[in-house]
Amino acid sequence: MGMSEEDVKKQLNQMVNFIKREAEEKAQEIIQKAEEEFSIEKHRLVTAEKLKIMKEFENKSKQVEVERKIHQSNALNQSRLKVLKAREDSVHQVFQAARRKLLQADKRSDYPELLHKLILQGLIQFGESDVSVQCREVDKKILSSDFLSKVAKEYEQLTSKKVKLNIDSTFLPPPPPSVEYEGESCCGGIVLSAEKGRILCDNTLDQRLRLAYEQLLPDVRKMLFGRSLTRKYFT
Repeated sequence: MGMSEEDVKKQLNQMVNFIKREAEEKAQEIIQKAEEEFSIEKHRLVTAEKLKIMKEFENKSKQVEVERKIHQSNALNQSRLKVLKAREDSVHQVFQAARRKLLQADKRSDYPELLHKLILQGLIQFGESDVSVQCREVDKKILSSDFLSKVAKEYEQLTSKKVKLNIDSTFLPPPPPSVEYEGESCCGGIVLSAEKGRILCDNTLDQRLRLAYEQLLPDVRKMLFGRSLTRKYFT
């Protein structure tokens, strides 16, 4: 016996409903999977962006810290340079004060005696028998023949050696017009030469001041600024 029309319709409706449910379930499954994938991708993107922002912030923080340290180091160096400059200025003032007194040396009554001692000292260092004496033009009147004879005689008494002294035809630079003058000048004293200028002895007051300044510089700094806390050796 065949199915009635009503049964066919009922069966068709059941099949349609089944297919519809399956389609809805499949659609719901696809939607749910898509939402899960979206959520995962969203979380991945958000996390990556956060890491990127954190990395940029870390780099900028490091850059700011480096710039701060550079600025601090520069400021410290500038401060040290200012302190060093102030100290060197103070030391230079001591040198200038000594040079200021040196400018008055040739005006003292014992200046001829000083020239006598400077020549004698140079001769003893030389040990030469024929020596030229170079002086300033203003001092030429002091270094007369009698003056040089007395020096030579005292030299002979001290060393048992004879020496011939003569005045060099060229003069040392003139006295400086002021203590601040930095041009070529000479505050006094003499330069001895022998063997046609191959042997020299600079016994000018300027040279002696420079030598004394270099030798006494550590002591001067110690007097002005105290003992250095960073130096390990004192020689």
